[in-house]
Amino acid sequence: MSAFGDFDDAEFQRFAQHVNAVVSGGELKNELKKSVKNVGETYKRNAQANTPVKTGDLRRSWQLKGPYFSGSDISIELRNGKNYASFVENGHRQNVGQYVPAIGKRLKASWVPGQHFLQKATDQTSGQVPELLTPVIWDMLRKLMDD
Repeated sequence: MSAFGDFDDAEFQRFAQHVNAVVSGGELKNELKKSVKNVGETYKRNAQANTPVKTGDLRRSWQLKGPYFSGSDISIELRNGKNYASFVENGHRQNVGQYVPAIGKRLKASWVPGQHFLQKATDQTSGQVPELLTPVIWDMLRKLMDD
């Protein structure tokens, strides 16, 4: 007998075994993977909706990869394969006076400001994450607590 008395932890041990079975079964990881993928798809849709359209190539070039698991971190990757996407996003310099045959004009401004379409998509998506993940988290907790 310890200084604090004896206690029966059988119920806690049953609960711990149940949680271990649910977690090691992979069902929880699959559910989490689906929800993170759902957040990624929402992010991609927001990015596409905010991407400026001239020919449509930039908007069609969004790619979603993942989710990736690394320790306790889960990540997704959203990228645009067009090499000029970062210039449209962040802005770029240009040579004043240079003639551009594609537009039939000479360049007048030394700086073209960015459109920040990806930043807008990030802001929109981060506002939607709680409503996308909260129901899934509650479902996972219910599965853990069911005995």
